[in-house]
Amino acid sequence: MPAEAPAATARSAVVTSDPMLPRLHRVARVRGEAKGVKTLALQPLDGAATACTPGQFNMLWVFGVGESAISVSGEAPGGILLHTVRDVGLVTDALCHARPGTVVGVRGPFGRGWGLGHADGSDVVVVAGGLGLAPLRPLVRHLVSHRQEYGRIALLVGARSPDQLLFGPESRRWARRDLSVLATVDHARPGWDGPVGVVTDLIERAPFDPSRTVAYVCGPEVMMRFTARALVERGVAPERIEVSMERNMRCAIGFCGHCQLGPAFVCRDGPVFSYDFIRPLLRVREL
Repeated sequence: MPAEAPAATARSAVVTSDPMLPRLHRVARVRGEAKGVKTLALQPLDGAATACTPGQFNMLWVFGVGESAISVSGEAPGGILLHTVRDVGLVTDALCHARPGTVVGVRGPFGRGWGLGHADGSDVVVVAGGLGLAPLRPLVRHLVSHRQEYGRIALLVGARSPDQLLFGPESRRWARRDLSVLATVDHARPGWDGPVGVVTDLIERAPFDPSRTVAYVCGPEVMMRFTARALVERGVAPERIEVSMERNMRCAIGFCGHCQLGPAFVCRDGPVFSYDFIRPLLRVREL
């Protein structure tokens, strides 16, 4: 039997008095990250900043179109929240084509973020596949700003092609802050001299002591399944591996049931779960 789903804690979610009522935010700026991927900087019209835990998500509402669950990919001065969005549907298409000055609704933040408490003094491995680096970015920023509190830190990133690697300039700055940053791609392009292959291939090259390592993983489910398995095979304890699930989240408060995964609701009990808990459920495919 799997362990119980982690209960919501004080760090889990900071929401408005009505979690179903979006707050108005203005698109302050839009930055292209890769083909079909943009980062929106959203500024609250009421001026009140929202505190977010790394790994949490918001429901972004495009008026007249709908809303979608999007992870917070960073914060900026002035209460600005950053959301990195891939254009894959009606709502995300509207977000990716939003211009500065557009007003959108924001509900949240919701969910359980990355567990940083048990990482103190440990080696840390962060593994991202594709857009999975966006939910991990606030975590990496925290690790960088508190670098002295951790042992060795390795960031392993995989993408389909070099032009799909996210946050390139920032990743290079992280590497200068005593992080081991390794990237691989599925398909090389002219000028790419890095590794070619799946991100799990990088685990053998990453510097860390498995007996004292905490790992954080985000990406496509098949990638997370194989990555977590490879980390366990190297000696990392399953309960010290965390993965972030992305399921069909609609209400964000565990009411509608669309994101139920076994005994847990991804929006309420996740999206971050211990691999020890989620391992048997990763075989359940979303319809």
